[in-house]
Amino acid sequence: MKNALYLKYLFILITVLSLNSQSEIFAQNFESKIDSILLEKYLPNTPGATFLISKNGNIVYKKAFGLSNLELNLPMHTENVFEIASMTKQFTAVSILMLVEKGKLNLDDEITKFIPDYPTNGHKITVHHLLTHTSGIKDFTRVKGLNTISTQDLTPLELIDFFKNEPMDFLPADKFKYNNSGYVILGYIIEKVTGQHYANFVEEQIFKRIGMTSSQYGSHRKVIKNRASGYHNKNGYVNRRQVSYSFAYSAGALMSNVNDMFTWQEAIKNNLLISKETAKKAFTNYTLNNGEHINYGYGWHIKEINGVATREHGGHFFGFKSMGVYLPDYDIYVVGLNNCDCNSPTKITREIAELAMKTLN
Repeated sequence: MKNALYLKYLFILITVLSLNSQSEIFAQNFESKIDSILLEKYLPNTPGATFLISKNGNIVYKKAFGLSNLELNLPMHTENVFEIASMTKQFTAVSILMLVEKGKLNLDDEITKFIPDYPTNGHKITVHHLLTHTSGIKDFTRVKGLNTISTQDLTPLELIDFFKNEPMDFLPADKFKYNNSGYVILGYIIEKVTGQHYANFVEEQIFKRIGMTSSQYGSHRKVIKNRASGYHNKNGYVNRRQVSYSFAYSAGALMSNVNDMFTWQEAIKNNLLISKETAKKAFTNYTLNNGEHINYGYGWHIKEINGVATREHGGHFFGFKSMGVYLPDYDIYVVGLNNCDCNSPTKITREIAELAMKTLN
């Protein structure tokens, strides 16, 4: 009897050890696959990147590649802080939804409620149109004279004045056209409604509330711990062009790292900032007047990878590029941040998300 019981426990122990061993081998194989993909793209003595992968709220991969500063030959590390560029739009969109929940504004409010003299030419342009890039307002990054204002520290209204008299590209909700101007106006609406600067609102109501301790509104003068330097490749690497953060504002002026972006994704997933019902508005694939889907919600592209739904967004701002992909059906998040606008992480982040979907089950 004792021998039988001993053999039973021995069998259980061997089985558990075998499963643990298989799990460790699997994890090592997955890690080595991701390593090989990223090492091929981000070489040791060039500007680099940081990548993070999570599954079911647990970080399963986090590594840094290349250099964070070429002049000092500093290696990249996972704490490095990058300009996340248009991934800022997620924070702007959620800020708007937070204010909607508080009854401070409505998604169908017209922009003239907040900017009475805005020339809409008789058309109804709403907060919803701004969030979905369907307003028809011209993107200010395509307006003549952009280089002149890009280095100036402008107020939000001064930036809006730069583009507001441009002819509209189309009537509201007739088309989808990615539009930084709309998110600049949203930033001003946040300021108008709260009485706070956009930067202060995001830092107090989002970063501090959920523990994004390395994230902030961009600054050239402020000493920012772990800041990665940005680069262009123009027949050789050069330091990034310096432009004012007021130029990017609520469409692209935030800075963060992969750890904080994971914290952000978990906060959205767990409804720490907005309710589940409100979050559905952010992740709805909206339609145009003709019923055609635009593959965009509020601050996120709504797409697919091999038929599996994704919520994703990238960013590009002088010297930096970023990309984040979330697969809600698998609870997989992949984010990549890099410090040269010559080496986009968009495609490779989606490829890694696809590989994670196939292997992390």
